[in-house]
Amino acid sequence: MPSAPRPLAPTYQQRTWTLPPDAVVHHGTVDDAADLLRGRTFTALTGAGISTDSGIPDYRSPDSPPRNPMTYEQFVGDEAFRRHYWARNHVGWQHVRRTRPNDGHRALAALEAAGIVRGVITQNVDLLHEDAGSRRVIDLHGRYDRVACLTCGRVISRARLAERLDALNPHFLDTVLAEGLTVSDIEVAPDADAVVEQTSHFVPAPCEFCGGVLKPEIVYFGETVPRERVERAYAMVDDADALVVAGTSLTVMSGLRFVRHAAKRGTPVVIINRGPTRGDPLATLKLDAGTTETLTTLAATLTSR
Repeated sequence: MPSAPRPLAPTYQQRTWTLPPDAVVHHGTVDDAADLLRGRTFTALTGAGISTDSGIPDYRSPDSPPRNPMTYEQFVGDEAFRRHYWARNHVGWQHVRRTRPNDGHRALAALEAAGIVRGVITQNVDLLHEDAGSRRVIDLHGRYDRVACLTCGRVISRARLAERLDALNPHFLDTVLAEGLTVSDIEVAPDADAVVEQTSHFVPAPCEFCGGVLKPEIVYFGETVPRERVERAYAMVDDADALVVAGTSLTVMSGLRFVRHAAKRGTPVVIINRGPTRGDPLATLKLDAGTTETLTTLAATLTSR
């Protein structure tokens, strides 16, 4: 009988972070942000908070339940973890591919079309910025719709893998979605994962070309973002007059480094997020607000004549 995965080890998601008591944060309103950004171009750095209004929950907002995202070491080092991951992902990715951009995504696309946004650096893997019409997008942590072989490097679509997983596990989704549940009823995390308890009998699919281990083309916790991608993101920050951060607590260095880089260069930084972020002391202006309504208002204001 296949072994069940061991309890997930502590990860970045479980680490807590609070603002130092002596931190100086410059809070403001959407009107203050519009005044600061008027006449400037900006690059947007987005996180899971921009997609919550599309139905994809985040990891770190004040109301989010505790989650234990799988680490890279767990995935590559333990077959039981991989089985557990693919079983849950097989449910979760179907929810993510059915989500649609919200007004926050569309606002950034409209600002790019108007020549105000230079591009979007997103920590999300949901492709909602592209779906909304943004053209210059750096998917910092990868994208949910592709899968790569760790041995031969071949890349296939997640849809192709779904067909193979359905064939290997013909009754799995029927069992999971029993009792009238739909995919959207199951708790789904930002990386297209989902909470599924019974995974010990799930059969993962090996690479169809070499038999190697397949992994989502997503940067896991504990994994390094490709250097080329990071350099392109730095260049995108440098290409604009300001940096706007939307929907991320900046808890991990993956996104925080761009805020630090902009602040060091003297580039104005506007942070839009419910609750504190690790970058607040570096921000020119901090808005404790939702991303959808704030970005929609900014787009209407900055594109008006």
